[in-house]
Order: sequence, then structure tokens, then C-alpha cells
Amino acid sequence: MDAGGFLVLLLGLSTPVASKEAWSYVEVRDGAHMFWWLYYADSASAQYENLPLVMWLQGGPGGSGTGFGNFEEIGPLNRDLEPRKTSWVQAASVLFVDNPVGTGFSYTDRPDAYATNVATVASDMLVLLKNFFTEKPEFQSIPFYIFSESYGGKMAAAISLELTKAITKGTVKCNFSGVALGDSWISPVDSVMTWGPYLYTTSLLDDYGLAEVNKAAEAVKQAVEQQEFLKATEMWSVAENVVEQNTNGVNFYNILTQDSDENHKLTHLALQILRHIRPLQRQSLSDLMNGPIRKKLGIIPQNVTWGGQADEVFTNMAGDFMKPVVDIVDQLLTAGVNVTVYNGQLDLIVDTLGQELWVKQLKWEGIPSFNKLRWTPLDDPASPHITGAFYKTYKNFAFYWILKAGHMIPSDQGPMALQMLKMITQQA
Repeated sequence: MDAGGFLVLLLGLSTPVASKEAWSYVEVRDGAHMFWWLYYADSASAQYENLPLVMWLQGGPGGSGTGFGNFEEIGPLNRDLEPRKTSWVQAASVLFVDNPVGTGFSYTDRPDAYATNVATVASDMLVLLKNFFTEKPEFQSIPFYIFSESYGGKMAAAISLELTKAITKGTVKCNFSGVALGDSWISPVDSVMTWGPYLYTTSLLDDYGLAEVNKAAEAVKQAVEQQEFLKATEMWSVAENVVEQNTNGVNFYNILTQDSDENHKLTHLALQILRHIRPLQRQSLSDLMNGPIRKKLGIIPQNVTWGGQADEVFTNMAGDFMKPVVDIVDQLLTAGVNVTVYNGQLDLIVDTLGQELWVKQLKWEGIPSFNKLRWTPLDDPASPHITGAFYKTYKNFAFYWILKAGHMIPSDQGPMALQMLKMITQQA
């Protein structure tokens, strides 16, 4: 379905007066329906045909790209329906997809239709992308990038590898040009094992706290090494509790802020959902999505509520949650795919220390040369002569260190995130 944008909605007009949009559902498996929402690029200097297409994947799993990514981070309007100055739509067409199935406006018809691992997530997305590029052939030749955040990065890596294979086979027609992994859950153990040192060096743990956090992290590591991944997910939740108790409630998404004390009598899975899914579905955003947006879209089934199945999405993926996908990143690099890693300085849940660990251990032949490079500073576009980031790149691999940003980089440092987008997509 094509539509003209929010001015149509707000002014009650029947003809498009704003940038072009489209949205639809794709049944990716029997009983599994995925929702996507496309904004055509709206640039004063170029037509959408001359700008890239970016697909945005949210984290969780269970976080909605059409909701949080759209209205809280990179879409044309913010949660109050006001224009966003740092919207990525000014530099690219942006495709938001609610995945895995059950996320956002995506839904399942039955309990056994949820994805339980990233392999199913990737195969579902391949069905959607094949459908999308068939329905929108104008995008088949346009450079296509996958950008992601948090658990979305783990999914993006797996999707990118399957997409590369599908393009080679000729089953999907698109101009896949690269993947960007933002604060991504690529190597969960490396993240957890560096929580203690990171918090200690930022004066958020004392010696006793460091010892307790490290002990809890070691239990996570042992479960992973023993291939007991559901147990590892439970131990991860225990480790988070230990962090909260010793830091008086540090926010896992930004260490300069604090979480309120929640009910720690909940089960492990319930606690994880509370910490990592609910923040992506604040009441004001839920009211927007289930109110004006639902009305605007006009195709949401009556029995579907935005975010209504998010908890089940997370629960069904719990056994896959702590599995690493570093080997997939290696395969992407070896296949010549452009891979970018970017991370926020103030993020704890996926701290930069942990990202550095798995990156330095990549088996890709270019990594020794990459590791020898010195980084280059980037000015913050919003504050000339003030460093906003560092980056380095070698062949088809790049790393961006984004300063003064937490887990959600576009919402914390919008101008810098937009500049990074343009650099990755070769517009700057």
C-alpha cells in the first residue's frame, strides 16, 4: 500500500503531499506474517533513485523497527510527530522491518510459528526480501545496506550471509552493498566478561563489586563453553542483577544514567524482557503505534496489537540468545561483503571493550593489517572542532567508535550517526 505521509493523516487529505511511503505484510511461513514499512528518500539534492536503500533491524529480540527505530531514532518524524533534523530519510530510502515474526505489527497465528534461532530469522527475512524486491523492482539496482542495533546486529549478520548466497544463486535480485553492526550482540560472552573491567575503570564498581561481577560473568562463560545456552541466558540475567546491585542501578544502555529499582522477584526471562524489551515499547510509543499509526496504516488485522507478541518473541529465542556469530562475520568478510562495526562509548550491555575482543580475534586474512592501523578522528557535525568519533577502515572492514553515545547511537548522537551513514554509503 502506498501513501503520502503524515500530512495526509493530520490534514485529512486524500492525495499525497509529503514524501512517498509504502507498507505491506508478507507471509514468510504458514501462519507467520511480517510487516515492513518503507520511506522513499526525501532529499533536496537527489532523487531516491540516486540514493541508497537502508534496511533497519531493531534489537531485543522483540524490539520493533517500525516503532522504536522509526519514531525514536532515524525516521522522518519523532514520537511527537515532529520532523527529525537527523532523519536518515534525507540520505537514503529506509526500510523498517518488524522481525522476528511476532515483533511490532508482525504476528503469528499460532504458538509454534515463532522463530527459535537466527537461522529461521534469516530464512524468514529472505522470503520477505525476495517479495519486496519483486514488488519494488525500482530498488533492485539501488545499493542496498543493512543497518542494525543490538540483537538486530546478530540477525543482520546471519541475514547478510544468506542474502549473499541467494544473490549468487539468483533467487533474490538486489544490489547488496554492505552490512553495519551497531552495538551488536555478536559475541555475547565477550560483552559479559568485560562488564566488570569497564564499570571498574569508569568508577562504577569498587573492588568488591568488581570481584562479584567477574564471578557472575565467569558462570555465564562456563555455561557457554559447555554449550548450555539456555542456562547461559539465565546466568546472563543473574549477572545483570549483580551489576545492578553493585552499581545502584546503572542503566545498561547508557552508563551515565540510572534505572529505577524493579521487582527482582521476577523470573529470569521476565527480568530480561523487562530490561530489554519494555524500554523499546514505552507507553507513549505504544499509544502512538496502536492509535494514530494503526489508523494510518489501515491494514493491521483487528486482533493484532503492536508489540503484543514481543515477550513471546524473546522467550522463544532464549535458547539461541547467547550463541556467538563471530564465524558468520568472518565468512562475510572472506566473501568480500563490506562489514562495518560501530559502537557507543557509553554502552554497557554491548560495551566497546567486548567488541574489540571479538574483532581482534577474527580469522579474516585482513585483520592483522586492520589491527595495526591507527584510528582517524571525526569532527562532530553538531560541534565543529570537537571530536565526535574515531574510525578506521581496511579493505572491506570498518570500525566506528562513537563518542558520548550509549546503546542507541542515533538517538544519543543523531548528527554523528547521520554522518556515519553517509560515509558508509559513500556519500561523504
